[in-house]
Amino acid sequence: MIRIGNHKKFTITTLGCKVNQYESEQIAKGLVGAGFKYLDTTLPLEDGLADLCIVNTCTVTHKASMQSRQAVRQAVRKHPDAVIIVTGCYAQTEPDAIRKIDGVHHIIPHKDKNRIPSLATSLLISKTAPQNDGHSHDLENTPIPLNAPWVAGANKTRPFLKIQDGCNAFCSYCIVPHARGSSTSAALKDVVEQLKLFKKGGYHEVVLTGIHLGRYGRDLSPPTTLFDLLKQIRSQPCMDRLRLSSIEPLELTRGIIQLVAESQGGAGEICRHFHIPLQSGDNAILNKMNRPYRRETFKELVLGINSVLPDAGIGCDVLIGFPGETDEAFENTFQLIRELPLTYLHVFPFSSREGTPASRFPGKVPQPVVKERCSLARELGQSKKTAFLSGQAGRSGTVLVENRRDRRTSRLKGVTSNYITVLMDGGDDLMNTFQEVRLIGLHDDQTMIGSLT
Repeated sequence: MIRIGNHKKFTITTLGCKVNQYESEQIAKGLVGAGFKYLDTTLPLEDGLADLCIVNTCTVTHKASMQSRQAVRQAVRKHPDAVIIVTGCYAQTEPDAIRKIDGVHHIIPHKDKNRIPSLATSLLISKTAPQNDGHSHDLENTPIPLNAPWVAGANKTRPFLKIQDGCNAFCSYCIVPHARGSSTSAALKDVVEQLKLFKKGGYHEVVLTGIHLGRYGRDLSPPTTLFDLLKQIRSQPCMDRLRLSSIEPLELTRGIIQLVAESQGGAGEICRHFHIPLQSGDNAILNKMNRPYRRETFKELVLGINSVLPDAGIGCDVLIGFPGETDEAFENTFQLIRELPLTYLHVFPFSSREGTPASRFPGKVPQPVVKERCSLARELGQSKKTAFLSGQAGRSGTVLVENRRDRRTSRLKGVTSNYITVLMDGGDDLMNTFQEVRLIGLHDDQTMIGSLT
């Protein structure tokens, strides 16, 4: 790799999921290693123009695609002399749309993301760049490069580790399998080694993430599973605390739930926090979505978690306004969520994605109806969260204190195992440490006040 002198500056804008965030950190680490200086435009003292701007895009919804285009245009406007590189899922599926944006120099497909640092150095030297470097169908099942990422400004306390990529599910509304390709996993021993590197680097919690996390290991030879990986990590242990990102209902097994329960306390803890996509609580809609479970399955899973881990944080995604969603179908979803011990919701309106079966389905729901249903679902989700947080008052929990204070209150901020954000008083020496905290009460509808015990 050619090294660039004089500390050329770069920015990186990331849209979308935790996997994208991890991949941006990988790119940033490579650029810093190549001699670039990271320009953190979120900090007031980091004003200035960049020599290189990278936009890591998302296309999971129509809005995400629009925001990706806006981010590219904003980079071109704010840094008119910079080399502009666009990558990510929107760049993978719709390179022609990006090509139409004046000022874009390079469009990089997923399989070449890791080449961006070396590509960027040559671009800055030559000041020439082709307009398109990949095709929407140019996907390969390449091994996941595992390398503990550089974390911008060392501000992230709970970094992500991508252990799986791609998706084989092909839900009828989802464009992601077309953007990411089929499921690919990192080798088990490599995941363990990367966690050791994180721990050596001073991190105490890592979030394991993937596009279809529950399918981890099935493509390896010999095949393995997420449960096997978690057992291996627990046996080391190579990280103080692990958190799982989103995991599908049929892939969150009893074995994993029991392992989480057994791990509480001490090194190698797996957080009492589960994020499980529901999407719909109506069986007919689930069938049209090509979701391989029924509402009864989801209900049994959530109640099972609650019986073993009664204070677990349990969140879910719900997709509102899918074609054919009648009033009765929405009510089935609403009532299922209301009766279950869920602690928060992520609510999304249906977004038709060209190239997916659902884009051709009849029975489109009028936008005013979708908006009203989303509002009702979000109100229900907030009431669930408020009730959960209020019920935790008076209890104690272990908080990993973050490396940045809360911007609104200047208090220390941290997160419990069961995904409660806590504000507390204390000195900077407590940052990036575990602290036992007594939960006093609500600060607002999203956070709690705690006191050190």
